[in-house]
Amino acid sequence: MKDGVYLYDRDSARELQWPDTEYGRYARQYISAMLEHPAEHFIANVHTTVKAVVVDGLPIPITVNENEYANSYVCSPYTHYVSYAQEELALLNNRLLEGTLAVVLRGMGLLLRTARFNKVVQVNNWLLSTNLYPPVSPDQLLKVIDFLRSEFPGYTVLLRSLSKETSGALLEALDGYGCKWVPSRQIYLLQHPAGSKAKWLVKRDRALLDKHGYTVDPPGQITEEDIPRIVELYELLYIHKYSKHNPQFTEAYIRLALEKRTLYIYGLRKNGRLDAVLGFYSREGAMTAPLFGYDTSLPQPLGLYRMLSAVLIDLAGSRGELLHESSGVGQFKRNRGAVGATELSAVFDQGTSWLNRCSWSFLGWLLRRVGIPLIQKLKL
Repeated sequence: MKDGVYLYDRDSARELQWPDTEYGRYARQYISAMLEHPAEHFIANVHTTVKAVVVDGLPIPITVNENEYANSYVCSPYTHYVSYAQEELALLNNRLLEGTLAVVLRGMGLLLRTARFNKVVQVNNWLLSTNLYPPVSPDQLLKVIDFLRSEFPGYTVLLRSLSKETSGALLEALDGYGCKWVPSRQIYLLQHPAGSKAKWLVKRDRALLDKHGYTVDPPGQITEEDIPRIVELYELLYIHKYSKHNPQFTEAYIRLALEKRTLYIYGLRKNGRLDAVLGFYSREGAMTAPLFGYDTSLPQPLGLYRMLSAVLIDLAGSRGELLHESSGVGQFKRNRGAVGATELSAVFDQGTSWLNRCSWSFLGWLLRRVGIPLIQKLKL
């Protein structure tokens, strides 16, 4: 493996030497597919250019964007901080507050578009809600930023999915480098269910499987015939119930996950019918499930979400890994032992326009002073 930093795209991917490690094999399966096909082949609402930056032999995916304001938030900071936030206002259950923030968001949206806010290069972007980090050292990560500043002048360099609890050493290095910190969301982390109440709740959730006659199908029992149903179950929850701005996985994405094990997919089946599904991946002692869904047309007292969550918690426990539970359903997750944390994005915007730099600074200030305190107060 060559030391230094190198950039590969679709045309030069065949020259990339993938490391023969667990991470290297995973990266080869995933990144190669994203280089070979357009991103929308796998995620319908993602339009971006995927490349691979290799630092000291370690491959890391990056995405390059210019505008694309209708993109899923996994590629569009505008969607994350404006479009998605506008949808979330209804959760406040306060008409006055909703109206005030709606005006703020409309004004901020106009400012961000004028500032070319989406002209970004995102590092370690797997096009997922949570981008777990590979075994990259702080020095290596800074070398990547140096390289990208040279290769993409005028672009903001962005790193999502950082928190003090999961990536403390990287945060310190990025802070020393001069990155701005912009809060992104409240996440929940579970080492293992602690306390009698949490253990009892998980046990009760798990008991629903037998009560309602569901079996847990491991990856080897999920087949090609299940793919359309998996897409449907995910969309019922994350697209139709939550937001169209979540990544819209296609059948090609699920097929890649099944064939190459880029996700470990488990399902809840009854009488031959798949009614719930989860898919997780793990990295450096942590795991997260970007694929999660169930048949929302079935009666809520059935408890499919509770069953699926219990299966995921049990999988994390059996693997001895930290469970990154992403955001949302905060009270449910806290009751089962998860601890809240603030997730941040590191932003390096030196070399961009004055208006763009001001936009990122204002956004960071607004979220630190208003956004995150409000989320924590409402326990979202």
